Amino acid sequence: MDGSAARTGTTTTALELGADERRRLFGHVLELIERHAEGVRDLPGTPVADPYDIRRHLERYDFDGAMTPEAVLGDTAAMLRRWTVHTTHPGYFGLFNPNPAPLGVLGDLLTAAFNPQLAAWSHGPAAAEIDRHVVAYLGERLGLPGDPVAGHFTSGGAEANLTGVLLALTRTFPEVGEEGVGALPGRPVLYASAESHLAWLKIAHMCGLGRGAVRLVPVTPDLRMDPAALAEAIAADRARGLLPFLVVGTAGTTGAGVIDPLHDLADLAETEGMRFHVDAAWAGAAALSDRLRPVLDGIGRAHSVTLDAHKWLSMPMGAGTFLTPDAAGLRETFRVTTSFMPDEISGATDPYASSAQWSRRAIGLKLFVTLATVGRAGYAQVIERQTDLGAYLRGRLTGIGWRVLNDTPLPVVCFTNARDAQAHDAARLEAVARRVLDSGRAWISLTSLAGTPALRACITNFATTEADVDSLVGELARA
Repeated sequence: MDGSAARTGTTTTALELGADERRRLFGHVLELIERHAEGVRDLPGTPVADPYDIRRHLERYDFDGAMTPEAVLGDTAAMLRRWTVHTTHPGYFGLFNPNPAPLGVLGDLLTAAFNPQLAAWSHGPAAAEIDRHVVAYLGERLGLPGDPVAGHFTSGGAEANLTGVLLALTRTFPEVGEEGVGALPGRPVLYASAESHLAWLKIAHMCGLGRGAVRLVPVTPDLRMDPAALAEAIAADRARGLLPFLVVGTAGTTGAGVIDPLHDLADLAETEGMRFHVDAAWAGAAALSDRLRPVLDGIGRAHSVTLDAHKWLSMPMGAGTFLTPDAAGLRETFRVTTSFMPDEISGATDPYASSAQWSRRAIGLKLFVTLATVGRAGYAQVIERQTDLGAYLRGRLTGIGWRVLNDTPLPVVCFTNARDAQAHDAARLEAVARRVLDSGRAWISLTSLAGTPALRACITNFATTEADVDSLVGELARA
């Protein structure tokens, strides 16, 4: 850049945009977003997608020549409309994928534009303190001790749960940090419900424990982890010379929204000298509602907790959170120093030295913007309304002869048609689900509860109404 260009701010590279062009293109993207939001109800819930069709479409982008930004942005939005399961559709009753709150999208936009780097506190002090402030608030609502509660935002629940395992290993076996698990006199093992999220298998692999170190404990008829079976498994493993170190409770199972007996699990972990982690990736959001908060009773006894803001708090992907009262243990788990990082700031902890990530996005900013704007009461209203819609769906289903199979205060409804002997036939239920999906008006899934197949509908979209529930029930009746 020559001197005159530098003084006048003239655009001289392909990556730069002038102020007028920025405003025009940002406005164009806003129009594309608005057009999608206004028309999503008319889009099919499930796309007809073939990988080869998409690849043929992408062949026009050889990247050798430049295209107009309007053309690229418009075609990209068109591809997303055509080849995406529209979780923003109010008839989406699927997995814990959010319809992102507009304020969260705006917060994410600020994050992308300012691009704070959260590896070192000194490089993004405002964003680092925003993250810390929100983490402390969530921990307080969950009842975790600590002044304040420690932790950080993560890419998602898997990373947060991985952090819980690493913290438990570090605190239980201090030598592992330097010598690895090979220095131990036996194999460490951990315990989770058979109905838990199976990310534990991947996590055990990543930690060097091996998938065989995960014990999936049987559940009681109400689909909660069986404390008696857990005690027996721990005793059997100790007798074999293994090293039980972590009990994982699930607060809101993926399949059925069931909450494990957290106090019983905490008692057993304490008796056995083990760590206690709670995966509340979805249901942890209930802590923002005074009415629903009691369903999480016992979670405050955990050594660490996972909560995903990109689930029931309606944040854009991804926004996991790891929470712990053990700030010192977290620092020890990820302790590292290097000459190319700035010196620590007194009173602050560098995120790179207390989390699995190094370079890190300011994930918490979007939740901060939303929480600060709508307040806890605003979130509580949404969460309680969705919970009421779950109860409404249960009532509608049982009223026309379906049988609900799960018992949970949360808006996850697992059900089967109880009118004939084939009610639990997985292929038959899958055909029903396929007909509902093909209607384009609703999205549900098939699940298995302790080996029993069931249809599953979950309400996490803040735009879903009673009319959308009625529409789903109508499609089920026709299917």
